[in-house]
Amino acid sequence: MRTLSGSTEPDGFKFNSLPGHGTKSAGCWFKKLFRGPRGQDSVTAPFTTDGRTSPRDDLSQQVIITFEQHLEERHFSEASQLLMDREERLFGEITEAEGLSDHAENVNKLAADYSVLKRHIEQSLQQSLSVTAGEVGTKALMSAVKAVYQEDKQDQLWKQRGQTAPSWRPNGWKELHDKTLRTLVKDRMDKPSMPPPSQVEQSSVAAHINGMGRQLKMDLLMVVDVVKGCYPPETDICNFYARLYHQTFSSRLRKIADYGLEDKDCNFLLRWVNEFYPELLQKRELASDINNEALGKLLPNELLEPLEEQYLNKQQSELMTYISRVLEEAKQMWNNGEEPTKEDGCYVSPVAYDIIQLINGMVTSAEKVVGDLYKAQTITCKLNSLMQSFKIFQDEVMKQNKPNSKAIIKANLGCVEEFREVLSKNGHLFLEDVRQNCLHVLTDMKESAHAYLLNPVHKDLKPEYLKLGTSEWLNKPLFEKLLIRIQDQIENLQGSKESCHQELIGQFHQDVTVEYVKRLLKGDVKLKDKERQEKAYMTVTDNAERLHNLFIRMGSKEEWLKEILTKIAEVLKLQDLPAIQMQVASLGSAFPDLSERHVSALLKLKTNFSRADRKTVKATLSDTLRETAAVGARPFFSKVQVK
Repeated sequence: MRTLSGSTEPDGFKFNSLPGHGTKSAGCWFKKLFRGPRGQDSVTAPFTTDGRTSPRDDLSQQVIITFEQHLEERHFSEASQLLMDREERLFGEITEAEGLSDHAENVNKLAADYSVLKRHIEQSLQQSLSVTAGEVGTKALMSAVKAVYQEDKQDQLWKQRGQTAPSWRPNGWKELHDKTLRTLVKDRMDKPSMPPPSQVEQSSVAAHINGMGRQLKMDLLMVVDVVKGCYPPETDICNFYARLYHQTFSSRLRKIADYGLEDKDCNFLLRWVNEFYPELLQKRELASDINNEALGKLLPNELLEPLEEQYLNKQQSELMTYISRVLEEAKQMWNNGEEPTKEDGCYVSPVAYDIIQLINGMVTSAEKVVGDLYKAQTITCKLNSLMQSFKIFQDEVMKQNKPNSKAIIKANLGCVEEFREVLSKNGHLFLEDVRQNCLHVLTDMKESAHAYLLNPVHKDLKPEYLKLGTSEWLNKPLFEKLLIRIQDQIENLQGSKESCHQELIGQFHQDVTVEYVKRLLKGDVKLKDKERQEKAYMTVTDNAERLHNLFIRMGSKEEWLKEILTKIAEVLKLQDLPAIQMQVASLGSAFPDLSERHVSALLKLKTNFSRADRKTVKATLSDTLRETAAVGARPFFSKVQVK
């Protein structure tokens, strides 16, 4: 007796009874599976007794694995193959006379079995993301997937045949597979697993977005770690799932964005779109299996742009409010007569540090949130007006000149330097026009602060300045007194941070040198002959050396100023016209703002130098300046006014 593969008997494996053994199971193992004449899987094994083959070895034990048993064991691909074999017998090239009489009954039975198998496969696919590596469920999913693809192949075969196909063809199980997974993904994203309690309080919108994102991450990791192994590589199942999750997440976020969001929720949604989601797909565990670039953005530009504008406007408003508050606190401290705090003997202000930290944090964060540096930079678009407010505050401090004003200005020099540094070294935080405008304001602030601190010093030194370039200066050692007074004043200028103090002293060094040249070119001293011109050379050279040594020792970095005085001294000493022409040309090449007026005033000190020779030298200077590029040259003579 044999059992048909289409039987609906619920039994397990059936064994034929042997004579002398009644209905007891043989209990032997299968050695070889083979296909029965009606599509069954069967096993034949010789029966043995006492280690020897039974004398009735012509009788065989035949085990028939039925369709129902395959379903029970979740061997879906084998069950599918049984049904396809039966289908071929009923509709294909295989025919049996004995089966023609009950053809209709067999067709109906086959259709019913296909429906049952379809339900089992659909259920298995619905559990795709619940299986664990190594479990029976994984093997069941693999078998279900194999059944889907072999059924899809059978659909294609029927399309190629020129005969009427069964009513269930095409089965469309590939479409069923895709539809089932699409529904599965939507269901899991609609009801994400509850995350662990968070210490950070979230709105319902943020919690919902976070829940979907967390579910997406868990499921894609599951796909890569487990589900991928149940599919042939050519199916690219990881990217298929990634597209489903991307489309579903995108659809849910579109609905959320359409409602209108509070600022905090707007920020959170943008971070998921532009930061968290891209970073998730780029994780090492997913990146090798998922093409994140092909997925694109979660939201289209028409939805992103209003959200980004809302976010950036809020950030800009918060930045401007904070900076205004910082400046107001600084003003209040000054109005109260308070001095800035001191660190290592230097006045310091938190204004620049606090503002810079906030700008850096906001722009860096905004670049991630909106995914675009240029858009993030727009947060600082009003920084120029606030820098102007800082300048106005400093101008007011200097104008009123309160007892604490000098301390405020010395602290402000540190702020100006810090602002300049961040604008120069971290230019990516700012729009270029904003950066340039702010740098211009800061330059004005530094120059005005230097002038405010140095003007009283120059006023005190004026009596000594007046003696420069006079006959008394040439004949008496008056320069020593000027150096002593300068050293005293430098000590009084201390109080700003070291680098700012060095710049201030460098400016003082330059101002004294300008004053020296201006007094010399005024022409009070007359150098009538070579002897006096030699003496003037030695005096200027000595003054240049001593002035240089003093200021360098006190912190100035302006070593180039010494060259100006030594070159002027050389002109005073030289007697030959060609030599004077070369020296003036050298001076003009080094300092292109040297004018003919400056040269004329210098040469007039040499009263034995003819007017025609002066004209020749000035012509040489003109030729030199035409060939000299002024780009990058230090300005000096433009600050020396001559009549």
